[in-house]
Formats: sequence, C-alpha cells, structure tokens
Amino acid sequence: MSAFLFPPPEPAALAIAGETRRFPVRRIFCVGQNYAAHAREMGKDPSREQPCFFSKPADAVVASGATIPYPPRTTDLHHEIELVAAIGSGGADIARADALAHVFGYGAGIDLTRRDLQSEARKAGRPWDLSKGFDNSAPLGALAPATRVGHPGKGRISLAVNGAIRQDADLSDMIWSVAEIVAILSQFVRLEAGDLIFTGTPAGVGPIVSGDHVTGEIEGVGGVALTVG
Repeated sequence: MSAFLFPPPEPAALAIAGETRRFPVRRIFCVGQNYAAHAREMGKDPSREQPCFFSKPADAVVASGATIPYPPRTTDLHHEIELVAAIGSGGADIARADALAHVFGYGAGIDLTRRDLQSEARKAGRPWDLSKGFDNSAPLGALAPATRVGHPGKGRISLAVNGAIRQDADLSDMIWSVAEIVAILSQFVRLEAGDLIFTGTPAGVGPIVSGDHVTGEIEGVGGVALTVG
C-alpha cells in the first residue's frame, strides 16, 4: 500500500546546458526592484529601498520555448527579464564573501506579473502573492553552470516582444549583487540546493497579449523564449 493518499507530483526541474542531468527545483525566491531605473518607473526611490523578497511556487517553472495560456483574472500581464541564480549547496547566514560558492549556475528567466492585480493589492495594503505566483509564471532557459560561465557581474540583459526590444540594460546596473542577495536572503531562510533566485528586472517592463512571442537574452548566460497562447 502506498504511503501517499495519491501519487505525489513529479518535481519541477530545469535543463542544464550541455548535460543530460536536470536541476530539480525546490523553491523560487524573487527580488523586487533591483535596478534603479526600474524602481523609479514603479514609483520607488532606489536610494532608500532595501531588498524586497517574494516567492513563486516551484511548479510555476516553464521550460524555454513553451506556449503558455494567457492567465486568468488579469488584463495587464507584464514581462520582466531577470538573471536567475540556481543554488547548488545550502546554508544559513552565509557571508557575502562565501555566497558565490553556493551558486551552481545561472539562467535567463522571465518573471511574469499580473500587474493590475499587484497594483490593486498594493493600494489596498494587501499581499500581492497571486499577482506573481500563478501558473506558468516563471519561464526559464537552460542553466549554465558557474564552472563554465563564472559569476556574471556585467553583460547585456535584454528582452524583445515580437522582435522589438523592450528591456535593454547591463547586469552591472543591479543595486544588489548576486553575492549580496544570497547573503541577505540566507539571513531570513536557510537556502538549500535546488532553490532559485530571480535577481530583479531592469526598466522597460510592459504588457504582453495573446499571440505575442517573447525572447530574452543574457550575455554569457543564455536565453529564454515563450509564446503567449
């Protein structure tokens, strides 16, 4: 007799560039407003904002190249291209100097956002989990191991919709570096192998609609693509 009431779901997993093995996803953490220009376009002051963390469910991951349905309960779905750090070894209260040793690799991800739901929740002083953590809200390309690509601190990060560039910046524009993000987040939760951290998006976020083809690219890391069905 099975120990479970029903069969447990298969774990979410990501492709690893150049390998047949896959990266099992445990949790997804995200950093809000980690580029000064994006913070300003969202009406915030980047000189005073501390890192803001939120989460998505692990099964929000979608492999690059997929066609996803336009999500329900929104008329304002936004794209946000982000560098994603994949944790390979866990720890709590990780020192900044040691943080990058805990990162297995990196990928190009898109933090899809139901912007109208987020705005309504913010105005009402309510949590905005459902504006971020919905089905198919974390498209992500294959992970590039840090042993091959290093730990990118600069390089172009861009996103296009139907071939037209919407977001175009450099990783060096991040307010908080990957090492700082890992160290700070590990003060709140113990990070474990399999955790993903979306590190924030540059300016230029905007709406996408059914039929749009979205492509993102991070120099030296890789790309991600999706079509909105």
